[in-house]
Amino acid sequence: MKALLVGADRLGNIPEALESFGIKEYTHWTGRKKGMRRMEIPEETDVIIVFTDFIEHNMTKLVKDQAKQMKIPCVFSRRACSDLVNKLEGCSSCPFNARKQ
Repeated sequence: MKALLVGADRLGNIPEALESFGIKEYTHWTGRKKGMRRMEIPEETDVIIVFTDFIEHNMTKLVKDQAKQMKIPCVFSRRACSDLVNKLEGCSSCPFNARKQ
């Protein structure tokens, strides 16, 4: 499973938390520079995770709109692993949670 991570300069322990959900590959955009607004979400992305405490505001809206058009689940979280795990567990439209049901 592949994820797009948007926001946060450093990921810290986040990759380990993602692996527990079966997310083994990810692309990371820091989301702080205006030039990143032109970037397009990779087509093979299964889930998008936006770290809200480390991102430019307009970038959040652009990612959210693109995700909606592409029908990719989008999770908004703080950069803390505990918050991320809670948000991923509560994401009913995420493919890793659909398998559990």
